[in-house]
Amino acid sequence: MTALLIADHDNVRLRPSTAQAITAALEMTDTVDLLIAGSNGQVVAEEAAKLKGVRTVYYADAPQLAQDCPEVLASLVLDECKGYSHVLFVANAVGKSAMPRVAAKLDVSPISEITGVKGPKTFVRGIYAGSLLSTVESTDDVIVATIRTTAFNAVAEEGEAQIEEVIAPAGYDGSRFVRFSEPNSDRPELVSAPVVVAGGRGLIDESGFKALTDFADSIGAAIGATRTAVDMGLCPNDWQVGQTGKMIAPELYFAVGISGAIQHTAGIKDAKTVVAINKEADAPIFEVADYGLVADGVEALNELKAKLGH
Repeated sequence: MTALLIADHDNVRLRPSTAQAITAALEMTDTVDLLIAGSNGQVVAEEAAKLKGVRTVYYADAPQLAQDCPEVLASLVLDECKGYSHVLFVANAVGKSAMPRVAAKLDVSPISEITGVKGPKTFVRGIYAGSLLSTVESTDDVIVATIRTTAFNAVAEEGEAQIEEVIAPAGYDGSRFVRFSEPNSDRPELVSAPVVVAGGRGLIDESGFKALTDFADSIGAAIGATRTAVDMGLCPNDWQVGQTGKMIAPELYFAVGISGAIQHTAGIKDAKTVVAINKEADAPIFEVADYGLVADGVEALNELKAKLGH
């Protein structure tokens, strides 16, 4: 069995999720090939070729692939996936959009958000916002799936894969790229940061989130938030963690003023250590926390910052 994994990158470098997805793919199959779609493809391919367990890196370099258009990506994957037993995507925005298109064209049932592998066609995935785990077995000839990469460790950079260029498909007339906006920040990227400090509506207002950001910056942490806090306008939506936000797996996660609704905790299931600070002793967040402190979030953050000498 051989898997074709669509790499996750930013047209400059591979994202860590690609190396994590390779680990999952190798648990399903004997051989893994990578497909890189975007611009600057050869440079990204050279980095990908160093990943352990990869046989061949294919890259398609074209402007119509640079902006993560799922229709164009799906067309490329369908051109290149013939003969593969598994076609795998990272469970990010473009992967979640392109994967169902590929599955529909191949007339197979898609499998989303794989968090564990029990066999070539048997997988574990979360259901009901991650509150339960379901084991599913596919009878399709080709497995088309997304991988929740935070559940897997990354492979080492010990490979020497071959690199080959493939022809990019034409653009898609049904949609067009308008612009790409990204906030400028010196903080670590939320998805890959080893330490994340996150806040919820328990911080109440802008001053509460000011205490949160001051503490996070003092320890060099990324900042996250609940959907409620985002909807209240207390923070930007790119901070959102959870079922409808980002899935993260930091070494240390501070949950400050967060009640612990399942929609939020679904996004931190793979965090190694969770520290919860909440003034409500019966808050559900304490059920998933490794360490808990019943206290006012702002006061606790200020005291922690003082204790750490910042």
